Amino acid sequence: MSDRTGIFAGDDPFAIARGWLAEAEQSEPNDPNAIALATVDASGLPNVRMVLLKEIEPAAFVFYTNYESAKAIELEQAGKAAFVMHWKSLRRQIRVRGTITREAGPQADAYYASRSLKSRLGAWASRQSRPLSSRAALMAEVAKITAAKGPNPPRPPFWGGFRLTPVEIEFWADGAFRLHDRFVWRRADPGESWDIQRLNP
Repeated sequence: MSDRTGIFAGDDPFAIARGWLAEAEQSEPNDPNAIALATVDASGLPNVRMVLLKEIEPAAFVFYTNYESAKAIELEQAGKAAFVMHWKSLRRQIRVRGTITREAGPQADAYYASRSLKSRLGAWASRQSRPLSSRAALMAEVAKITAAKGPNPPRPPFWGGFRLTPVEIEFWADGAFRLHDRFVWRRADPGESWDIQRLNP
C-alpha cells in the first residue's frame, strides 16, 4: 500500500469520502452530494436514480425518501444497494455497495425538521412514484396539506431515511491517458476489517 498516498491516504474510508465531498462542495456547481442509487426490483431488473446523500456517518451513508416509493420498496425487498458519487470538477468518483437498513427514529425526525417548510409539506403531499393526473392536482394536494398540517408538520410516517452500510468502497481518480487510479476497500461483513487493493484502470 506504499503508493496509497495523497488523496487516497488514510486508514478510514469514511473519512476519505468526507474529505472528497468537502473538496467537491468547493468546486461542483450543483448538488455535490448527489448519488446515483442503484436497486433491483423483484424480478432482478436494475433501477437507478439520483438521490441526495445527507450524511456520511462513522460507518455508513444515509439518505432519505418516501418509504412507499419504488426505490424504497426495492431497497427493503433486496436489503442491498449500490451507489456512485461522481464529481466532474474533481474528475473523481466513489462507488459503494452494501446492506440497507431503515433510519426512522430521532435522526430522521431531526433531518425532516431541518428542511424548508415547503419541502416538509411536499413530502406529505407526494405519493412518490405513483401515477399523477396533473401538476394542478399535486398543487391542490399541497394546498390541502398546508391547511391541515400548519406551519410545523411532523415527519410523515411513510417518509424517512435509509442507511447503507458498505462491504465495498472504491475510490477512483482520473489519470493521464486513461490510466486511472483505483483503490477498493472490501470486507465480507460490516464488522470485519478492510482489505485494500489497487485495481487496474
